[in-house]
Amino acid sequence: MSGGDIAGLVAAFAFVLLVGALAVPLLKLGQVLDEARTSVREITEHTLPVIDEAAGLMASSSTQVVKVDTITTSAAEVSQDVAALTALFSATVGRPLLKVAAFSAGVRRAFGRKP
Repeated sequence: MSGGDIAGLVAAFAFVLLVGALAVPLLKLGQVLDEARTSVREITEHTLPVIDEAAGLMASSSTQVVKVDTITTSAAEVSQDVAALTALFSATVGRPLLKVAAFSAGVRRAFGRKP
């Protein structure tokens, strides 16, 4: 064996050791990727029902908003009716009552003074 052959054997042995040393981290990286894939699958399995439930909740809340809108519209109409009734009462009864009160106050004043 010559010096070149020995150097070739040493280089081949060093290369085998290098490949062996690099294989361990690569195998561990593969295990990490497998665990990551498993975690993503579990997250997906747990997330999809939550998304479906949220979609159902949004549909339910949409119908509830329609019902609330109907109620508030009815309340607004009642409020307008009460305002109109109050204005009508004030016009028909309120003004004459004020005139009667003013007249009675004037009469009291007139009879309350002694000449």
